[in-house]
Amino acid sequence: MISRRNLLKLSGLGALSSSLPSLSQALVAPDYKLDIAQMVLELSPRHRLTTVAYNGQVPGPLIRLKEGQPVTVEVTNRTDRPEVVHWHGLFLPPTIDGAMEEGTPPIAPAASVRYTFTPKPAGFRWYHTHTMAMGDLTRAQYGGQHGPLMIEPRDNPGRYDQEFILVLHDWNGHLLTSDDGSMNPSYELSSINGKIMGAAEPLRVKQGQHVLLHVLNSSPTEVHWITLSGHELRVLALDGNEVPRPQLVSMLRLAPAERVCAVVEMSNPGIWVLGEVRKHVQAAGMAIVVEYENQSGAPKWQQPLDLVWTYEQFAATQAGDDPSESPIIIPLVIESKFRGHGSMEGWTINGKSYPDSSAAPLIQGQRYRLQFINKSLDDHPLHLHRHTFELRSLGSPVIVDRNAATQSIRGIMKDVVLVDSKTQTEVEFTADNPGATLFHCHQQGHMDLGFMMLFNYA
Repeated sequence: MISRRNLLKLSGLGALSSSLPSLSQALVAPDYKLDIAQMVLELSPRHRLTTVAYNGQVPGPLIRLKEGQPVTVEVTNRTDRPEVVHWHGLFLPPTIDGAMEEGTPPIAPAASVRYTFTPKPAGFRWYHTHTMAMGDLTRAQYGGQHGPLMIEPRDNPGRYDQEFILVLHDWNGHLLTSDDGSMNPSYELSSINGKIMGAAEPLRVKQGQHVLLHVLNSSPTEVHWITLSGHELRVLALDGNEVPRPQLVSMLRLAPAERVCAVVEMSNPGIWVLGEVRKHVQAAGMAIVVEYENQSGAPKWQQPLDLVWTYEQFAATQAGDDPSESPIIIPLVIESKFRGHGSMEGWTINGKSYPDSSAAPLIQGQRYRLQFINKSLDDHPLHLHRHTFELRSLGSPVIVDRNAATQSIRGIMKDVVLVDSKTQTEVEFTADNPGATLFHCHQQGHMDLGFMMLFNYA
């Protein structure tokens, strides 16, 4: 009989779940393999850079799974640093969610591990590294370790003629001094699907088609505004979750880690540009050509007049049943700490930085309202692991009284929300996935410098 210790040696698996896989599981090929390794990325024939990526490509390969159908992914770390893969937006145990702060074991250099899990919920998710950069603007999310993850629903996968996944990213970051003396990243190059404008094959479409776009902002720090010239986009889902009220919009706004799914009716034949609305970011490369069949000529760009985007436009029009008549309120006050001229700012939640930040333990089954009280001068994309939350109020001026009334919205389910400077946003969630749960800002530099907190269950 083979021992449990020898089985671990044979399979090369880490202790990623409460029970060891059987010998038969260890010998069966995984459903997907991810290799983490250094590569040379060709953004264009004139722009090459060295980065770390999955399977030698940026973005990493699309992983398409079925909701509720168990899957095994084998990850090999071919770098000289410990790594971890975060399965962003999934309801997973903390030991495989992919955050070392929650207890996911790191993948040692030259080691392989297998993650076996049952994917849920359905929707557009993604996977990425969850390591620290600490001022090195080539590591962690500043690099190429990100990829799309699609969880197909059990039923009704949707009807459309074509589907494109578009991953936005910024490259070659360096620190610039802001007005208050602190440092913030600025980028030389920006890409869609690892290519800058002119280096990628066009998105080829036909008149009359309905094209589904899945857009992910994998930037380490930057909000992006995207439009398709000559067309409108009907937003169907935010962060992979269907919105109560789909709307036609002229452009999409995506904070770091946000996803938007939108359908475009191809009703305006020509050669068009899909890209960043802000001219300097598009000039850095964040654009791609959309080419109708049997059309030719130079790509056309139409500059939108205004940057208009609100979460509220997709909310339910009627309040409906309210599951949160008496949620437990958790105020989270966000403030910056000046760390000296030439340094990035540090960050606190309720006056403390990670790992000293904390909150009372969550009670399973209890409803909670998180008050994001942003007293800083920065906007923050805030992410809660292993749960989905409902937006309840947005963009109110900072309120000291936690019981003060705020305008309520309903029905928008997300895992990232952008909280504007000097405003207060409130979200609600049910504590229904026991285990250590990380909350943090999805700006890499903010997370590195203290903007994290761990929720634990009682």
